[in-house]
Amino acid sequence: MVDLSHYLPILLFLGVALLLSSAFVFLPMIVARATGAHKPTPEKLSEYECGFPAFEDPRSQFDVRFYLVAILFIIFDLEAAFLYPWAVSVFSLGWTAWISMMIFIGELALGLVYAWKKGALDWE
Repeated sequence: MVDLSHYLPILLFLGVALLLSSAFVFLPMIVARATGAHKPTPEKLSEYECGFPAFEDPRSQFDVRFYLVAILFIIFDLEAAFLYPWAVSVFSLGWTAWISMMIFIGELALGLVYAWKKGALDWE
């Protein structure tokens, strides 16, 4: 005979998760219906961020170079974030950590040179 009492905490957790997720989905809809927020009016549909109508379609496409520069920034920013903890503890880690970080910085510099030579950092 299998003792199912060990599964009771899991079932309780699933029940609470289901209850909370349902509340987060349906409660705003019920409140919107009760307060009349679901009825669109010209005032509700007006621009509220800048105060005047947009000049062009907000769904216009960005240039691919913008995304490329953004991805390169994130990559090199994360690499800089790896350097700080290493720099704080470099003397206690020894020569192996220093050599491995120099290899890492060399690879990072190679990647920067490659992106530079490919023209990824050029902007017209």
